[in-house]
Amino acid sequence: MKHISVIGCGTMGNGIAQTFALFEFKVKLYDISLNNLDNAKKTILRNLERMVNKEVITHSELEKTSENITYTNDINSVVNSDLVIEAVSENIEIKESIFKELDAKCPEKTIIASNTSSISITKLANATKRKDKVIGMHFMNPVPIMKLVEVINSTHTSKETTNIILDLSKKLNKIPLTVNDYPGFISNRILMPMINEAIEALDQGVANVKNIDGIMKLGMGHPMGPLQLADLIGLDVCKSILEVMLNGLKNEKYRPNKLLVDLVNEGKLGIKSGEGFYDYTNSRKAEFVSKRFCQ
Repeated sequence: MKHISVIGCGTMGNGIAQTFALFEFKVKLYDISLNNLDNAKKTILRNLERMVNKEVITHSELEKTSENITYTNDINSVVNSDLVIEAVSENIEIKESIFKELDAKCPEKTIIASNTSSISITKLANATKRKDKVIGMHFMNPVPIMKLVEVINSTHTSKETTNIILDLSKKLNKIPLTVNDYPGFISNRILMPMINEAIEALDQGVANVKNIDGIMKLGMGHPMGPLQLADLIGLDVCKSILEVMLNGLKNEKYRPNKLLVDLVNEGKLGIKSGEGFYDYTNSRKAEFVSKRFCQ
């Protein structure tokens, strides 16, 4: 497998494309928006320059990695790949539409993967005629740094497909761990209820943002508190994942807390909007807690 395509150039798509390119794969990064592609190119270059400054990679590796990525808004240019990874928003209708189109246009050998953090891989596979070649590759954010790839088998995924993806993930210096297809898989089935409970505690006035996050960092050894992590993931994404688990598992414990719903409705989505539980308008390091949650 040498030719990889990534559909969607948001934070995750950028990170996936950068990681494959760094390990000498030829990558095509697709998005419908030329403006998004331009921003993606700038973001990836900025991230690579940061890696050079930290002496993680050399300037020569930066140039080679940049050369390995082709940016395109022509879906037909990405279909002749060994692997296509979908990394668009957590919307099953959009994902199913993409999978149907890829299935119709890609050669029979192509494996189609999704970076979804919660949506059923089996449902996505059912939108294709290559059910055995559909699999989940759930990378963690930030992709170039985090070691885990959560590999999700649908009820149709063949052992051959799974083994190919496991071997491929290892070539990226990642640690792939397999799970079966249930809402939220393992990572978010455990993580999201913790984040939701932290929001519940904040909403009830048990403690403020800094103390909730501080207790989880100092007492539980977490590198980042649950509320800061929610801001990093995106509050809209957290809400969406919880709703997928609520609908899929039919258990009220997964219902998003009202405060989370209210913040999303107000457009306060975390880092990407400039404010969530923390205020990022003056600091990208989350040094300032939003005044609303200081008490």
